[in-house]
Amino acid sequence: MGSHADGDGCTTPHAYLMRAGYTLSGYDGCIAEARHHALAFLDQAQADHRLPVAARTRELTQLVVSELVTNARKYAPGPVLLELRINDRAVDVVVWDSDPTVPAARSVDPDRIGQHGLEIVKAVTEKLFTEQDPVGKRITARITLSDDDLGSSTTGRSSP
Repeated sequence: MGSHADGDGCTTPHAYLMRAGYTLSGYDGCIAEARHHALAFLDQAQADHRLPVAARTRELTQLVVSELVTNARKYAPGPVLLELRINDRAVDVVVWDSDPTVPAARSVDPDRIGQHGLEIVKAVTEKLFTEQDPVGKRITARITLSDDDLGSSTTGRSSP
């Protein structure tokens, strides 16, 4: 298959096999709801497309969903949109919120209490990018599916 460009400046090596979108109301339980959607999505991708989703990928996907949805809920009024996309190599977690301000990961500070979310997401994902929309922004985090690919993430670390 050819490349699939999402209009976000990132070209994906293969077209997505599955996509799913969810509207989260922003109430207290929406973070747990988002994690549940992510796991159900990965389970369906494994069942329908026989994709090798490593246990670590499932954990990292839940972590990324939690951090991005928490930030959207904390800093933007209104609903949060979660989109999950998967191909044979990676899962994309996309979170949209109504605040157009592009977030920036803060510098590493082990003494700082809190505000490490984007820093964590950046460390565990293959790619992280933000697009501004006419209203709000869209943050996309790409997580590799298999443990074999984890050594090629942007962290530069090899998997143990």
